[in-house]
Amino acid sequence: MLTLLRANSENPDFIHLVRFLDADLARNNGDQDSFYAQFNKLNKIKHVVVAYEDGQAVACGAIKEYEPGVMEVKRMYTAPESRGKGIAGKILSELENWAAELNYHKCILETGKTQVAAIHLYGKCGYKTIPNYGQYTGVENSVCFEKEI
Repeated sequence: MLTLLRANSENPDFIHLVRFLDADLARNNGDQDSFYAQFNKLNKIKHVVVAYEDGQAVACGAIKEYEPGVMEVKRMYTAPESRGKGIAGKILSELENWAAELNYHKCILETGKTQVAAIHLYGKCGYKTIPNYGQYTGVENSVCFEKEI
C-alpha cells in the first residue's frame, strides 16, 4: 500500500532518500556536479512529500517558492526498486495540489538532459518545455519545464 506524507526537509526519511538522489546525480553530472549541487541544498524546505510503500520510504519530492505565484519542484527521487509503479507521478501531483492550496498558480523545474525517465515523467504529467530560467540560463545540460496548476 502506498501512502504519501507531507513534511519538511527535516524529515529523516526525506534526508535519507536525498542522499541516494545526490549520489545518482553526482554520477550523472560528472564534472558539472558541483554547479548543480549548490542549488540543491535542503536548508529549510517547508514543503516535502515522502512516499511510503508498505511503511518503507521509497520516493520523495519537494517544492519551494521561486517567485510570488510560482513554486519550483526540487529533489524528486524514487528508489530503483520502486520505479515504474507511478509513484513519482503521484508525488508530483501531491506537490502540485499543495502548491495550489497555498495559492500558487505555476510549478517550474529543471532536470538534466540525461535524465530521460524524468523528462518523460514531466511530459506525461503535463509539463511543457520552457527556456532555461535563472541559474540554468545558458546551461547546455539543463532542460526546464513549467505547468499551470
